[in-house]
Amino acid sequence: MSAAPANHAAQSALSKFWNHPAGPKTIFFWAPTMKWAIVIAGIRDINRPVEKMSVQQQGALAATGVIWSRYATVITPVNYNLMSVNIFVGATGLYQLYRIWNHEKEKKAASQST
Repeated sequence: MSAAPANHAAQSALSKFWNHPAGPKTIFFWAPTMKWAIVIAGIRDINRPVEKMSVQQQGALAATGVIWSRYATVITPVNYNLMSVNIFVGATGLYQLYRIWNHEKEKKAASQST
């Protein structure tokens, strides 16, 4: 008999997820889920040469990541999927901006030493 309450709880949790206002039956689930492709692209860019990076593009990604992370917490319903993907978008953008800044700093130091 102990399996029945556990099974009911699992069904209840799945049912809550499925029927949530930001659940998989809505665009509020699928739009942020597809946005993870941008995060994957940003992570793959870690191996990309810094000279090929765009400050404007990475700045835009960092800014939108930060802005939309905040927005996801103030809308109704609160969309944690949207918040988490945008935290990662912002983090990858900020990391790439750091790489560009560090490269420019090292390039300037190398040119001054010669």
